[in-house]
Amino acid sequence: MTHNNNNAVTRSNDPEQIDLIDLLLQLWRGKWLIAAFVAVAIVIAVAYLAFAKEKWTSTAIITQPDAAQIGSYSNALNILYGSAAPKLNDVQESVITRYNASFSALSQTLANKAEPEKLTIEPAVKGQPLPLSVSYVNGSAEAAQKQVAQYIQQVDEQIQKELEVDLNDNIKQQVVTLNDALTNQQTIAQEQKDLRIKQVAEALKYAEAANITTPKIQQTQDVTQETMFLLGTEALQSMIARESSRPLTFSESYYQNKQKLLDIEKLKIDPATIHAYRYVMKPDLPVYRDSPKRSLVLILAVLLGGIIGSGVVLGRSALRNYHSKA
Repeated sequence: MTHNNNNAVTRSNDPEQIDLIDLLLQLWRGKWLIAAFVAVAIVIAVAYLAFAKEKWTSTAIITQPDAAQIGSYSNALNILYGSAAPKLNDVQESVITRYNASFSALSQTLANKAEPEKLTIEPAVKGQPLPLSVSYVNGSAEAAQKQVAQYIQQVDEQIQKELEVDLNDNIKQQVVTLNDALTNQQTIAQEQKDLRIKQVAEALKYAEAANITTPKIQQTQDVTQETMFLLGTEALQSMIARESSRPLTFSESYYQNKQKLLDIEKLKIDPATIHAYRYVMKPDLPVYRDSPKRSLVLILAVLLGGIIGSGVVLGRSALRNYHSKA
């Protein structure tokens, strides 16, 4: 027991052991110096808050357009491609995907400017492609709100122009395709007419050679190419005259193509009626700025000033002790 007590006494008298009470007393004696450092740090923090560039973030949430916003474009596709046209849901998804890609490209362009701008677009719900959260950082709350709305509208107008160009290209392609189809059908109808006249003319030759002027058969529905000459020269000459003056005969598909061509040629769409997005939440007016954080900066200033001031006080005390021992 005596041995342990002696060790305890020896440790308590160890000059290298830290005496917390003595440290606290040193800090108390130097409290005015510490307060001065804290005051200087607060002044620096206030100056920083006065001149630091503020950052405010305005956020909007968008999703795919509704049926009315994309209806004119979808109807145009239905006229162009009929049953092969994409469904409305597919058009909506396609348009918002295009919008997302264009907005991401704009975001990258702004980030690479000499004075970068922070514009972001990302899923609002993790793991879900929609809706999308769009955010923009600016020096004031009002500017951030206004600018993010402008960028959203800018990309929407870009998509409108792209869809108009795509639609016009599709219209031109379909017009060419339908005109080619109509030309082919007209050629076939003309060939059929010429073949019919040629067949009747050939029968007329046989009738004239056989000197048959009046019909020799009673049931005309039973007439074939081989027996047509039995109708007589008068009837055959009349048939040739009628076939020559009769307009071409077309199938039902010809008139369907003709109708479709007329519909497409009259197809016009106003790009302003097409929208690639729909607001779930319009750009908000931020209440709290991102930086600088006033309360955080002041707290850090107080802590930093106190730490530096305490370090100076303890350093001076340690230096005095060292000189006194020396």
